[in-house]
Amino acid sequence: MTTYLITGSNRGIGLECCRQLKKRGDDVIATCRTSSTELDALGVRVESGVDVTSGASALKLKNKLQKTKIDVLIHNAGIAEFNSLSQLDPESVIRQFEVNALSPLCFTHALLDYLGLGSKVVLMTSRMGSIEDNTSGGSYGYRMSKVALCMAGKSLSIDLKPRGISVGILHPGLVSTRMTGFTSNGITPEQSVNGLIKRIDCLNLHNSGTFWHSNGEVLPW
Repeated sequence: MTTYLITGSNRGIGLECCRQLKKRGDDVIATCRTSSTELDALGVRVESGVDVTSGASALKLKNKLQKTKIDVLIHNAGIAEFNSLSQLDPESVIRQFEVNALSPLCFTHALLDYLGLGSKVVLMTSRMGSIEDNTSGGSYGYRMSKVALCMAGKSLSIDLKPRGISVGILHPGLVSTRMTGFTSNGITPEQSVNGLIKRIDCLNLHNSGTFWHSNGEVLPW
């Protein structure tokens, strides 16, 4: 049985990851700041009160895990705040950078002892973190934080390879969730996670550090 630890699991993509992985028989540890009725109903192990920006919170979780081996660590927790050039908010940019880029790196470092040969680290980034793909501008905080996350993932793929740990840098697609205002142009969480799980299953040391779309497309940096 494969053990997954997923951050930001109480709703959206994180919740759907828990649902699909549990359904196929995997062991799921769902972390979140506050649980939800939907998450509690899945029958997975829920660790609430976990704030990915808090070192103390990460240490508390580490102690609760009691050396549980994590096969797949999925960094799903993230935020999106609008920052146009005319409405630039430096505090918002910093906040998004902390949650979306710095926290996954620090959280991985905190749980490194629980990852081992064959483990996988998955960073949920965004196509909006692609410099080459940026044709619309704006969204400064979100774009900058996701570029930083992609860079962290690439470095992690190099640093963790000697340990036998692979790193996936994944874009879920435009998904209709609360974060995107339930956009009518997006795919469903079910569709997104179905593709994400396929990418995670195929992740290995040979393709570690690749920037993937959930549909299998390799995205430009």
